[in-house]
Amino acid sequence: MRKYVEIEEEVLKCIMEGKYVKGSLHYNEQAKRIDFNYYKRKERVKDKLIAAMEHGWLKESTENFKFFISLKKSIGIARVVAAMEREQRTACSHLMDREIVERV
Repeated sequence: MRKYVEIEEEVLKCIMEGKYVKGSLHYNEQAKRIDFNYYKRKERVKDKLIAAMEHGWLKESTENFKFFISLKKSIGIARVVAAMEREQRTACSHLMDREIVERV
């Protein structure tokens, strides 16, 4: 059995360039053919690393600052809290230094 699939021109260009295209197929009852709807996704911009710290990192995305820290539970709550506060102060100082440099 042969069925024809309706594909938009820009999707066909992407396929011809060797790129993958994600989408969905559905049967169009009125036209008696299969239609392909591709997912119109934005290109994802990678986060910019501001500072790599001892137990984590500080990154900047287009809308947010991201702060990540990971510590072992085995070191105890007191040391975890102290390390988290220290890392947060370090991250804040990196942000302030960056702001000063950008304004100059």
